[in-house]
Amino acid sequence: MNIIQTLLNADLFQKKKVINRHHFLTLEGDIDSNIYFIEKGSLRIFIRDEDQERVIRFGYKENIIVCLDSFLSEKPTDFYIQAIKKTEIKVASKKDFYKFITSSNENLNLWTAILEDLVLQQIEREKDLLANSPKERYDRVLKRSPQLFQEIPNKHIANYLRMSPETLSRLKKS
Repeated sequence: MNIIQTLLNADLFQKKKVINRHHFLTLEGDIDSNIYFIEKGSLRIFIRDEDQERVIRFGYKENIIVCLDSFLSEKPTDFYIQAIKKTEIKVASKKDFYKFITSSNENLNLWTAILEDLVLQQIEREKDLLANSPKERYDRVLKRSPQLFQEIPNKHIANYLRMSPETLSRLKKS
């Protein structure tokens, strides 16, 4: 059984929420210690750098998304989570999640696997940003996350890949 299915079966996600297109789930400065399961729709996590937005992660159907900095520290987050399109999520509190993961060694191992996966994703993201050419960044993300290109509009993917929408469009055609 996969990690997400295990979490869903544990009945941790007690509340449901709908976020309309362009509305925010989390704002910079919020303390957000929830975990979200996306049933439908898509979200982006971004940070503001002076007057620019820098997309760092996406979430779409059947993904888990979290403001990890605030979740772990219970301090205000530096990130925004915004709906790209109308999104339906289930919400699990940190308290319920921690109660679940500390209830058995198997669940603690699950938490370790989740954290390891997040670290590996972050390493891949770092490699993407260090890749010199836009083509290389595009190819890496396409290989790793082909569904991203079906779920997320090009302007957000281009921002994530640190290129112009025109460059992304050209790469997709080649």
